[in-house]
Amino acid sequence: MNRREALRNVALATGGWIALPTWAEAWNPNHVRDISVFLSVEQEALLASVVDTIIPTTDTPGAKDLEVPAFIQKMLVDCYEKDVQENVKKGLEITNAIALDSYLRPFEKCNSLQRKDVLRKLQLSTDQARKDYLALVKSLTILGFTTSEYVQTKYLNYNPIPGHYYGCVPVKT
Repeated sequence: MNRREALRNVALATGGWIALPTWAEAWNPNHVRDISVFLSVEQEALLASVVDTIIPTTDTPGAKDLEVPAFIQKMLVDCYEKDVQENVKKGLEITNAIALDSYLRPFEKCNSLQRKDVLRKLQLSTDQARKDYLALVKSLTILGFTTSEYVQTKYLNYNPIPGHYYGCVPVKT
């Protein structure tokens, strides 16, 4: 490496460090949460009900309270193929259809026992696509719940900066 390359690299690094705080200040929760929504409003509500049935609110917040449905949508849009996304849409429709057939009401209006029964019917179905839909939603719900800030800080004692820095320590000579 010659001197010109070294000076150029130092100048680029310095410029990056100067620009980084300004760039990061432009972030806000709405910017970070901006997702390309692929579910309709009704499907979002249905997904929230399914997630709430999997991990309900008790004396601790449930998955719906910790915004796991938004996490699931983000994961589906960013990490899964179109056929998986379409399977989730169809699975949500089938979930609602089973609730309507069994209890003459939409899934969101069913009580917790009826919701669990609908999900059990999906799990015991012979159709592999239904089983895959429910398994994916369950796994993403658990992932979103356990990696939420609330669970990480309150129950798993997550420390974002591990260890402790002791700046002024006497040094033995």
